[in-house]
Amino acid sequence: MATKRLNPFERYLSLWVGLCMIAGVALGVLAPSAMAGLRQLEFGDGSQINIPIAILIWLMITPMMMKVDFGAVRNVGRRPRGLFVTLFVNWLVKPFSMALIAWVFFRLLFSPWIAPSDADQYIAGCIILAAAPCTAMVFVWSYLSDGDPAYTLVQVSVNDLLMLVLFAPIVRYLVSGASSLEVPFLVLLYSVLVFIVVPLVAGVLLRQWFVRTRGVARFEKELLPRFAPVSMLALLATLVLIFAFQAENILGKPLHVALIAVPILLQVYFNSSLTYGLMRLFRVEYAIAAPGALIGASNFFELAVATAIALFGPESGAALATVVGVLIEVPVMLSVCAVCNRTRHWFPVTGAVAS
Repeated sequence: MATKRLNPFERYLSLWVGLCMIAGVALGVLAPSAMAGLRQLEFGDGSQINIPIAILIWLMITPMMMKVDFGAVRNVGRRPRGLFVTLFVNWLVKPFSMALIAWVFFRLLFSPWIAPSDADQYIAGCIILAAAPCTAMVFVWSYLSDGDPAYTLVQVSVNDLLMLVLFAPIVRYLVSGASSLEVPFLVLLYSVLVFIVVPLVAGVLLRQWFVRTRGVARFEKELLPRFAPVSMLALLATLVLIFAFQAENILGKPLHVALIAVPILLQVYFNSSLTYGLMRLFRVEYAIAAPGALIGASNFFELAVATAIALFGPESGAALATVVGVLIEVPVMLSVCAVCNRTRHWFPVTGAVAS
């Protein structure tokens, strides 16, 4: 098998995240007044939508959405098994299993070290993280595991469309049920509008315009790669800002950061294993099963962090929990890729089984 080639950003993503954490925490400690000023910039009174975070997320997600051809949804019926398994795990298992796992760990197992008020915040953050499924980063993980790029596109497209209508009610229902926190539903809807609808629509319109004026081949081979640095720099700047907002929590609660990682890791490996196992049970070919497991493992952490900040504030425990999700995302996804690559012989040869 040929060695997979990644650009420097993708190859060293864990390093970039680590450097952003160091830079962000340093900014939070050395320039607290400036960070406080940035935290107070909102879209109107009471919206709680942070303007710098929103702008950076638009710059980050819009190029990602330009990669997604929502016309691929028309191909859903051709090989439905893999998609149905992914949707089942993403929307009927993942958020609910995370709510249960987080409640058990923070309310029971970790109660000697975590106060009830903090536990509520961490439960909420974990739920928000689990309710926000895959992003365009899944294309990178699919590439590393020899996934079918066309089918991965279908799965990402369908999940992004479902996120428009399912994210807000699932977050409100589970956070309210698993914790004592009140979820301001209007703010939650603002978050969906600002952090999902705006970049998604912008990405779709830009893709259509470029395809119509430049052609599909030129757009995908020449123009789309030019937008990658914009998305990359916006992601890095977002991480720096998030870690700056969370500097006090990260430095003041290192034990909490480690404890938060435990249920997140558990649910990530549980859901990826469940997806992979169901794919094998239904004899789905490897090139579909591997991306499905990766979609089950990954989270739209940018959306999760932004939503947690909007709902509970940039210094909240919920925001801290989503930031921990950012820290572990890359090494966890690389480990899932490695497992998939080593177990491809479990699955039928491509084309042998209708998926």
